[in-house]
Amino acid sequence: MTHPAKQSPAVWLSLLWLAVIPVLNIFYGYLNHPTEHVYSLVTDLDRLTPFVPSFIIPYVLWYPFKAAVLIGLAFKDRAVYYRTLLALCGGLVLAYIVYALFQTTVPRPEALDEKGVLNRMIWFVYSHDEPFNCFPSIHVLTSYLMLRGARVFGRTIRWAATIMSILIIASTVLIKQHVLADVVGGILAGELLFRSAGIAVSFLRGHRMRQTLKGGERHISAE
Repeated sequence: MTHPAKQSPAVWLSLLWLAVIPVLNIFYGYLNHPTEHVYSLVTDLDRLTPFVPSFIIPYVLWYPFKAAVLIGLAFKDRAVYYRTLLALCGGLVLAYIVYALFQTTVPRPEALDEKGVLNRMIWFVYSHDEPFNCFPSIHVLTSYLMLRGARVFGRTIRWAATIMSILIIASTVLIKQHVLADVVGGILAGELLFRSAGIAVSFLRGHRMRQTLKGGERHISAE
C-alpha cells in the first residue's frame, strides 16, 4: 500500500464521502421507539444464549473498527472502498425502512449489577440505545461488510479484521442487544448489498472509462 503522504488528492477527497454515514445515522434516533405493533423474534435458542458482559468490549470497538477499515480501504483500493461504503449506506437505508415497517424489540437482563467497569459500560449502552431497531442488526451488517471489504488487505490485517468482525457479531447476542434472527438478517443483507454494490461500482467505472475513451477519440479527430 502506498504511503498516505504520497497518495493523490483524489484519495483524500474520497474520504469526504464518509460524512454520509453520520447523516444517515440521524434517522436511527427517530425510529428507535415502540410503534403500534412491536414484534419479538426471540427463540428458545436465544433464551439459552448466555449473557457475557466482557463482550461489551468488541461491541463498542465497532465504532473505531469500521472507521479504520474504511479509511484503510480508501488508501488500499478505492474501488473496494466505494463498494463497501455504498453497501454500508444502502444497508442503513434498508435497515431504517425495515425498522419503520417492522419494529422489533429484544428483552434485556432484568437484574444487571451496576458494579464493575464492564457492567457500567453495558448500562451506558442500554441507556443511550432503546431496545428497538433490532432486525436486521446494523452492528452485524456493517461488521460483515468490513469483513468482506478487508479481503484486499494483506494476510495479517485481513485476519485481524475477520476476527474482529466475528467478535462484534457475537457480541450483539452475548450482551443481549440482538437475537439470532437479527444476526442472520444482518449477514444476509450485508452479502446482498455487497454484491449489488460491486455490480454498481463496476458499471460506473466502465461507464466512466467509455466516456474517457470517447472524449479522447473526439480530441484526436479534432486534430
